[in-house]
This record gives sequence, C-alpha cells and structure tokens, in this order.
Amino acid sequence: MKKRSFQLSFVILGIVIASIFLYNYFTTAPSSTSQVTNKTVYPSDVIPSLDNWKILLGNGIHSEDLKNFEHKDFFYVANDGNTDWVVYKTPNSGITSRTSSNTRTELGQIEHWTPETGGKLTGTLKVMHVSTSGDARVAASYSVVVGQIHSDEGHENEPLKIFYKKFPGHTKGSVFWNYEINTQGDNSERWDYSAAVWGYDMAVVGKSENTYPEEPIDGIELGEEFSYEVNVYKGIMYLTFTSEGHETKTFTKNLLVSEYQNYAAIPEQILTLYASIGRDGTEQPNAYAGELQFFKQGAYNQTNGKDPAKNIVWSTGSETYNGDLAKQYENGSYAEVWFKSGTVGASTPPK
Repeated sequence: MKKRSFQLSFVILGIVIASIFLYNYFTTAPSSTSQVTNKTVYPSDVIPSLDNWKILLGNGIHSEDLKNFEHKDFFYVANDGNTDWVVYKTPNSGITSRTSSNTRTELGQIEHWTPETGGKLTGTLKVMHVSTSGDARVAASYSVVVGQIHSDEGHENEPLKIFYKKFPGHTKGSVFWNYEINTQGDNSERWDYSAAVWGYDMAVVGKSENTYPEEPIDGIELGEEFSYEVNVYKGIMYLTFTSEGHETKTFTKNLLVSEYQNYAAIPEQILTLYASIGRDGTEQPNAYAGELQFFKQGAYNQTNGKDPAKNIVWSTGSETYNGDLAKQYENGSYAEVWFKSGTVGASTPPK
C-alpha cells in the first residue's frame, strides 16, 4: 500500500512539474508555433501591414520581404497566454545603420512622404526589457525608441522619436517623445526637445553614475500595454497616447514652421541638458517642409558602450561584452519590445 501511495505521489509530482513547464513555455518563452494548429506563426500573420515595411535586425541583416520572415534572435512571434505578439529584440552592441551607432531591430516604411502630404502610424505594444547597465547621468541610458519619423533628405534628422525608459530598480518607467530640430547650418549643433507623456521627459537624469531620480508616480511598467497614434496631416503632427488606467495624452507640432529660429527661443531644457557638449543650434525657418519622411517602428536601442565623458547625453557606457550576442542577452544588455498591432498609411483629418 505504501509503495502504491509513493508511486501515485511521484506521478502527481511529475504532472505538476510538467504543467508548470508547459505554462511557462507557452506564456513566457519565445514561440512561433500556434498552440491550436501547431503551425508556425510569423510576424506577418500577426501584423498584416508588414508588407508596407522593410526591416533591419540587430545583427545588420536587412530584409525587404517580410512575408513569413522571422529570426529567432531578433524578430519572431511570442504568445503571452492570450495574444500573439511580434517581438523586436536587439542588443546593446551589434551591426546597425550608417546614420547611427545604436543597434536596432526596426521596421522602415517603404513609401516616403512629405509633411504636406502626411501619413499615419499606429502601434499597440508593451516594452518587456531595457538595458540594465548604463550611466544614470546620461539621458539616453536605459531607453529604447519604439516609433519614429525619419527624414530621408537634408540632414536626415528625426522630427519624432517615441521613447520608453526605466531606471534600474524602478518598477515604473517613462514614455516621452522627442523632436529633433532640422538644424540651420552645421548639423553638429542639433538637439532634441523632449516632452513627457507618462513619467519623466528625457532630461530627468541621475546625479551620479549610479544614483537615480525618484520613481515616476504616473509611469508605465515593463509589460504594461500602451498605444500611440502619429497622424501628420497638412504639415501638423498630431500625437495621441493611450493606456488603460492612465490619462490619455495628446500633442501637436508644426513641421512646416519652426519655433526655434533664434537663440532666444531655445528651451531652457536644452541649454541645461546639452550644456556640456555645446549643442545650441537654431532651426531652419521652414522646419521639415518639403523634405521626404518615413515612419519607423520596433526596437531602436538607445544604449551603447560609448564613453559618457565624450557625450553625456547620448553615450551611455553600457555593458556590451565585446559584442557577444549570447552574453548580452544573458546579462540584460538588450532591449525587447512586443507589438500586438500596428498600421501605417495615409493621414486622416484630426478629430
């Protein structure tokens, strides 16, 4: 009788262990296989609009055909137990584009447009991880860009970058958006003005390398869903941010007429944040008027291994493990963003 009881207990223990393993596998582990049909689920099955995009992965691989395209280290489908999500993952150090030293697994819109013509981008996402290493005094540390407008002419600057940033040890992070001036003259004088959505703007930094500001009260946690809409209509950029349990935030920005045409108009935020690297340029009077633009979406990692002493705004001094991908992923030196939906297309009249 004791032997049977022991055997039964052993069987029950085995069932419990197996159940825990299967639950964790299907809810947290990357999975590109449907639990219902047992067929591979590709990112293009989750987000049909991927036929409007090309992609650059964190190892430098490009693809212009995203139908049934995936990469197990950078771009794939995961299921959280309820929903399929497209995963964008990229290390602190890898191979990136010619205009940046930061890695990305990020979509680039194929069609280009001018601010006058306009366009519209939406995304519903949750940030699952940002780099846990970096210098707290550096504005870009611990952050990832999850949506952009990028110019394809002139200085090739960025009239919009949507960020998520979370300091180590904090439960809640911040969502903010940056406007980069389309510099008049020497583009080395360019700067970004940052506006908070939930939590802090980019200019809130630590007082020393390893000290952090207070945790934001109204911030967004890792794994917490939020959405954005970027609608550029007749030269005006309309931004809308929504998240359950948080106040909806809206913003507008004129992309045809600059508000930063002279030194007196430069915001105090810029004069303080960029003081040590001497960026105090002014903007072209017509801002981005007439310049070709395109949207970007995914995970554009803002952390890197560059020396903060040379640029206290953008050089984060993060761990890169000499570019070893496995070691970076094992030690938190990466960014990971999950999208469950996204659209791109023509602009619409603002509500």
